[in-house]
Amino acid sequence: MAETIRVLVPEEEVDAKIAELGEKISEDYAGKQVHLICILKGGVFFMCELAKRITVPVSMDFMCVSSYGDDTSSSGIVRIAKDLDESIQGKDVLIVEDIIDSGRTLYYLMDVLEKRNPNSIRLCTLLDKPERRVKDVKVDYVGFDIPDEFVVGYGLDYAQKYRNLPYIGVVEGLE
Repeated sequence: MAETIRVLVPEEEVDAKIAELGEKISEDYAGKQVHLICILKGGVFFMCELAKRITVPVSMDFMCVSSYGDDTSSSGIVRIAKDLDESIQGKDVLIVEDIIDSGRTLYYLMDVLEKRNPNSIRLCTLLDKPERRVKDVKVDYVGFDIPDEFVVGYGLDYAQKYRNLPYIGVVEGLE
């Protein structure tokens, strides 16, 4: 059976929430420059929209960290496929993630990045599944808490499909 997509968070609500997050981040980093670290591939859609709404100076870098592959649940094995291009020493870092599920990936990543001596490090996610958490990670900025369903859109994918949807949807019909 082919999968279908049910809208969970409409495009308008996603846009409004990103504007709200941008405003809050701008307030919290007033007088500073924030260094955004996008977690690829999914986080790029969210980070681009978020960066446009942050009013303090922004710099950015990218990492590719994975624990999923083509599956619908975390394998628990985290690997860095692409590391940062620049040092984060002395920078005010904000990790930008599309979704936090088990917390394994971010728990590992926060530990790795904290050892690189940033001035500060915070975490921002568009979507959070707190009921799935197995590793405790402090999330400073959350767009939406969502139920334990497999979601796509706005950068999130299922086997590399559906990233380009302008809303958050639930994949139905998976076996």
